[in-house]
Amino acid sequence: MTARKPIESWLTDMDGVLMHEGIPVPGADAFIKRLRDSGRPFLVLTNNSIYTPRDLAARLSRIGLDVPAENIWTSALATARFLDDQHPGGTAYVIGEAGLTTALHDAGYVLTDHEPDFVILGETRTYSFEALTKAIRLINAGSRFIATNPDNTGPSPEGALPATGSVAALITKATGKDPYFVGKPNPLMMRTGLNTIGAHSETSAMIGDRMDTDVLAGLEAGMQTFLVLTGLTKTGDIDRFPYRPTTVVDSIADLVDLV
Repeated sequence: MTARKPIESWLTDMDGVLMHEGIPVPGADAFIKRLRDSGRPFLVLTNNSIYTPRDLAARLSRIGLDVPAENIWTSALATARFLDDQHPGGTAYVIGEAGLTTALHDAGYVLTDHEPDFVILGETRTYSFEALTKAIRLINAGSRFIATNPDNTGPSPEGALPATGSVAALITKATGKDPYFVGKPNPLMMRTGLNTIGAHSETSAMIGDRMDTDVLAGLEAGMQTFLVLTGLTKTGDIDRFPYRPTTVVDSIADLVDLV
């Protein structure tokens, strides 16, 4: 069996790894500090497309986690990068928040509901029936369908919330068109993130709390994977999947000494 190369770069999920329901996971501050002190390239990744990196950096700072905005990679940024590569200077009808619209504007996209090249679906706090109806009609008229991520639900203190994947399923049912999902577990999000920090998959590791997104994305991108048990996936869930993480640990506190 080929020996693994030393880890030189780290990618980590945010919710369930660094924080849980707005509270930092014990050891997360030490892990981020060790990363910053080491000078190693790193990214905090999230499938959430609502917030800009600056917004997320401020939210993390308020709970004691010092992560610069340039070290945050969102599904919105990955979507904008993908579209800029595939169809530069295009047009899009967008259902989403500032994280997504800002990323698309920065990529040179024009947001419009008049014969857009793409319909792009991301998270929003209030999905509008009117906006969904418009998206369905535009897709039926020929606009291509993109979604920032396939997550069916998101967390909240009151319980699960419908997320992009669930709303995309509604649109698919109405149009017969499946979206292209850019976010995890699509390895595209990992590769664009790695390129952003000049890292290589063979010497990088992915930390996550979900087998179906974080671990799968890291695996398909050719990275070492660490599953933490502070989020959605528990020990008893692991064997339900036909693949395994490289390593399972209780929390990110167990990884501080590996940086």
